[in-house]
Order: sequence, then C-alpha cells, then structure tokens
Amino acid sequence: MNCSIVIRAYNEEKHIGRLLEGIGHQTVKDVEIILVDSGSTDSTVSIAESFGARVVRIPSGEFTFGRSLNFGVQAATRDLIVIASAHVYPVYPDWLETLLRPFENSNVALTYGKQRGPGSAKFSEQQIFHQWYPDAGNLNQATAFCNNANAAIRKRLWEENPYDETLTGLEDLAWAKRAKEQGYKIAYVAEAEIVHAHDETPRGVFNRYRREAMAFKRIHSEAHFNLYDFVRLTATNIFSDLYHAARERVLWKNIASIFWFRFMQFHGTRVGYRESGQLTPQLRETFYYARERKMKEEKKREIEPIQYNEK
Repeated sequence: MNCSIVIRAYNEEKHIGRLLEGIGHQTVKDVEIILVDSGSTDSTVSIAESFGARVVRIPSGEFTFGRSLNFGVQAATRDLIVIASAHVYPVYPDWLETLLRPFENSNVALTYGKQRGPGSAKFSEQQIFHQWYPDAGNLNQATAFCNNANAAIRKRLWEENPYDETLTGLEDLAWAKRAKEQGYKIAYVAEAEIVHAHDETPRGVFNRYRREAMAFKRIHSEAHFNLYDFVRLTATNIFSDLYHAARERVLWKNIASIFWFRFMQFHGTRVGYRESGQLTPQLRETFYYARERKMKEEKKREIEPIQYNEK
C-alpha cells in the first residue's frame, strides 16, 4: 500500500516538523510527501525539504483551500491521496495504514480519521472534537461530513470532481457530498487518530466559523441560521461545556474561554449566513448541537503511540 500525502501550509514551522516526524514512524513506508506552500516567510519550506518533501508553491493572492488542494493533488503521482493540515500529527504508527484500509472496498471514495486537541487546546474545542469524531468508526456514514485535516481520497475520483476553488471553506464537505450523490461511500476511521493544534484568538474563531458558514450556505442553499438559532445554540453549548468542565474538575481554568469561544463560534456562524432556508437535521446535529458525552477515559488501543522528540 502506498500513497501521496498532501500538506497545505503557511508559516507552520512550529508544527510541521512533528507531523513529518510522525510520518516517518508509520508502518506504511512508501509515501510521497507534497507540501503546498502559500508564501511562508519562516522556515516551513526548509523543514519540509529536510524530510524529503516536494514543494509546490501557490501565490498567497491566489489561495483558497480548494485551489491549494487541487495544486497538491495534481502534483501527486499515487492514486491514494492523504490530506493533512500542517498543524496536525499522528498519534499511532499505523495512522496511514488504518486510514487507507477502507479503500480495499472499491466503493469507498473518502476516509477521514479521529481528531483530538493537544493539552493546551481550549475546552470547547475539545468538546467539538469529541462531538464530531467519536470513538466508534463508521465505514458507511449517512452524511457527507468529513474533514481534510485528516482524510484520504482516490485521485481518479478527484480528476472527475476537483475541489471547488470558490468556496471559503468546507471544500471537503462539498467534495464528499458530490461523491455520495454518485453512489460512493464515506468512511470514518476512529483508529486513524491525529492531534490537531488550534491556537486561535477570539477573532480567529469568529473568522473560521464565519467562512465555514458562508461555504455551508453555498453548498446547502436551503440552510438558515437566525437570531433564535444563535441564542439557543450559544446558550446550550455553553451550558454543556460548563457541565462537562465541572464534572472533570477543570471548570475554573476554562470558564472564560468557554464563554468567548462559544459566543464567537455562533456569532461567526450567524454572520456567515446570508439568507434563510431549511437545514437538514442530520447536518445541523453534526455541526452545531452539543451531545451528551459520558465522563470516561479515551478508548485505549493495544498499539503503542509514537514517542516524539521534544524540541
């Protein structure tokens, strides 16, 4: 089994070395690494090249998430394309092996894996990771939900359906939606776990959810998010976060970030929507609703995790 790994990056010297180190520890050894750089001014490119990555450059003025991915996938020479953000890193040495295994079924178009935050992640961000990426996998999920921070696709299907370069985000959801409409399967692989480092300011959280809401409205023209949705979802998610933080005895150190994170998440979402419509219940639950989560330890695997060099 072999693959190309496409990594999008802009000034990621803080994180990209750990991702590339983790790739070197994988049980899948025959990998091609392609870095799509959109004008980094730090040492991102030199770090990537030191690990043997091939660098594809895209001018920052031409950047969109879809366009950068199209650049990277076009440059790839393998049929299976793994897509990873530059600020993630794999937890286990069989990350690639488990992420690619569902492609043994010729009807699988896309796989994506579990995400968790580092210890420094905001509590609300951790709750979202638990909500969107449960411990149990699903090799034929009902919705097109996925995330290109930790995913893989078939290049031959991309050639028929490149990523939408005009979207402000969620190019992965648009691609998966098209694949499902053509009768292909989307597989969620819980064992293919990565750590995803977000270190965003309140403004950064607002901007992320704003652009994703703008894209979601483009993909699902019937979608809506009104003032009632904003008030209800902000309140219910804050309450859920406070409840879980109290149960885990970490409330006081997280209480401020819980309030500003959830406010900015749904304020950005509301601003990103332009018109009213109908949002499908399954996708509304996937993106917005807080789910009850039992207080328990993360599911442990028998395989030993990667031991990273501390720098």
